[in-house]
Amino acid sequence: MDPDIPRQKHREWQGMALALVGVVIFAGTLPATRIAVAWFDPWWVGCARAIGAGLLGALTLWLSRSRRPERVHWPAIGLTSAGVVLGFPLLTSVAMQVSPASHGAIVIALLPFATALMAAWRLGERKPARFWIGAALGSLVVLAFALYRGGGRPDLNDLILLAAVAAAALGYAEGGRLAGVFGGWQSISWALVAAAPVMLPATAWLTWNQPFRQAPWSAWAAFAYVTVFSQWLGFLFWYGGMTRAGVAAASQVQLLQLFFTLAIAAILLGEKVGWAEWVTAATVMGLILWGRMPPRSDRSAGAVQAPSPVGMKPENAKGARNPPD
Repeated sequence: MDPDIPRQKHREWQGMALALVGVVIFAGTLPATRIAVAWFDPWWVGCARAIGAGLLGALTLWLSRSRRPERVHWPAIGLTSAGVVLGFPLLTSVAMQVSPASHGAIVIALLPFATALMAAWRLGERKPARFWIGAALGSLVVLAFALYRGGGRPDLNDLILLAAVAAAALGYAEGGRLAGVFGGWQSISWALVAAAPVMLPATAWLTWNQPFRQAPWSAWAAFAYVTVFSQWLGFLFWYGGMTRAGVAAASQVQLLQLFFTLAIAAILLGEKVGWAEWVTAATVMGLILWGRMPPRSDRSAGAVQAPSPVGMKPENAKGARNPPD
């Protein structure tokens, strides 16, 4: 037995734990967004949250004297920024203004599977059939539950949410690869800085029409949450988890995000959460664990290789990584 396998397995489970912390943070995004867009323009919320988080990221980069990305890194930074700084926040802000809960659940249901597919396409991650079966079944379980609970019918907002899923999956895959070079907090910080030339003038233009004085403290608190936690802090844990466990494996933890969101919505928005939600959550967790179990004939077959850092050969990646958090 290869002595590195137990160490690799420990690193993978450590990555899954970090990803889970990120998922818990992300779980508050939809309830907070729904509170914020009830008072503020959804386009302003999507743009301004990126500027606020970008200031945090730029300040952290400056204080830490982080090295600037090389030219080879900027395409991946641009794709990460397009996915998780521009695309997903703006599209979900617009959709959450009018969509019922079932449409938000569809985003949660399809994003982990879409991220795993994006990791296989963009990063060349290879997984055993057991992983893909578990991922597909988990996605179908959550999607079926979301449709059952919300009774939603396809409309324009479905297309908006599907576009948000595609954008986030791309940003997650590319950001997870960048985290192998810079670490989690530096990856999202550079992505936020890269988006500033677009987001800053848009935010300034939209600011003049916002009812700032009329907005209650709850709207400001919700906006602060999606700015500090959803757009920045959550990615520190999320990308750090992807670096350790691999993009596809860590993304499956996000199947549980729907149920964390339901719990937060029950507390903040007074939504009723019944036994069906918790039974479905337990089923999804079981499928995640089953999909990660290696075959009995070869306990090392399920080992996961972390995404290769951008612009580096895989065999040199290990020594070049910085701590993801």
